[in-house]
Amino acid sequence: MKKIIIFTFLILNSAAFSQNKDTWIAFWDKDTTHLGFKDQKGNIKIEPKFYSLTIAHKFDDIIAVAEETPENWKSYYLTKSGKTVGRDSLYIFDNGFDCENEGFIRFIDHKTNKMGFFNKEGKIVIPAEYDNVTRVTNGMIIALKDAVKQQDGELFFWTGGKEFLIDINNKILIENFSYNDELNFYSVQKSAMPSKDPTRENFIGVDGQYYSFINFDKEFEFWLKENLLTNISKDNVLTHSFDKIIYWKEQIGWISEQKSKFIDRNYNSLKLKLQELNAVKTDYFVSSQGLNQFIFESNEYDVYFNNCRQSKEWLYPVKSIIINSKNKKDLEQDHIQFLRTENGYKLISISLRKGKIK
Repeated sequence: MKKIIIFTFLILNSAAFSQNKDTWIAFWDKDTTHLGFKDQKGNIKIEPKFYSLTIAHKFDDIIAVAEETPENWKSYYLTKSGKTVGRDSLYIFDNGFDCENEGFIRFIDHKTNKMGFFNKEGKIVIPAEYDNVTRVTNGMIIALKDAVKQQDGELFFWTGGKEFLIDINNKILIENFSYNDELNFYSVQKSAMPSKDPTRENFIGVDGQYYSFINFDKEFEFWLKENLLTNISKDNVLTHSFDKIIYWKEQIGWISEQKSKFIDRNYNSLKLKLQELNAVKTDYFVSSQGLNQFIFESNEYDVYFNNCRQSKEWLYPVKSIIINSKNKKDLEQDHIQFLRTENGYKLISISLRKGKIK
């Protein structure tokens, strides 16, 4: 029998972080110019003093903050115990500080421009020796080394170098591991032989064992065909829908509605669109992104965002089916979005061409 090892110890580790009961919540001062933090009973743990660059909405283990001083401002990492580390070594991406994941946060040594990690106690667990690193995901990191940073206009990118999959102890698991944001690191399995599961991708580890990960694209394609397109009944569509459907209405904008009401009115239009996906000649493609924080704002979506209100697309991606018009002169497209949840993919948002949604 083929031996398969599932990395449950990593998954249990990450689950422990998500169950932290001592989460502090950010709040503004009266002028909405500075942030502080309260515990869940409303007790102020940190008076408002942080500059708006501090993007953490919740505080579990370690956060990146910016604080004003009479001269200018200072930035550093702050642990729950009040320890400050990494003064002026904050990693900034897309105009925002990094956000902790699983109790770890990235930092950059601006003298060498190399990156590493602090743990929740503010200790360096991975030294600043990499050109670029991904966030910790199920105890694993994709790390780039010996690359060259280049610029094209306002855009920066890396060329050359070598990518590794490492663990949080800086141990190399897989060499030549190219970045791929479609891999579900929480699905990792390790075995003596490659996995034959068609939704998985296999990689040979430095120990000679095979690591396999579910590919979100392959998983969604399989799920769509096997669970929805083979049975486009109203009951089945309801089963595979989120509790609320967000849809676009001309002159109004985005609207949220209970799935039963929305599907009752729009089932026929939705059925026709889904049936098109079974036709060979239908011109459509699938794209991936995270849940939009500016549209999905209510508390029921909190589990799909991290402490900085950034989408957890590394675990809960949104798969958008984009259908082009049969009339090539018509540039409008239909968009049907499915969110990956713990209970499978769920229809969550839809935008059809004019007159198709009631």
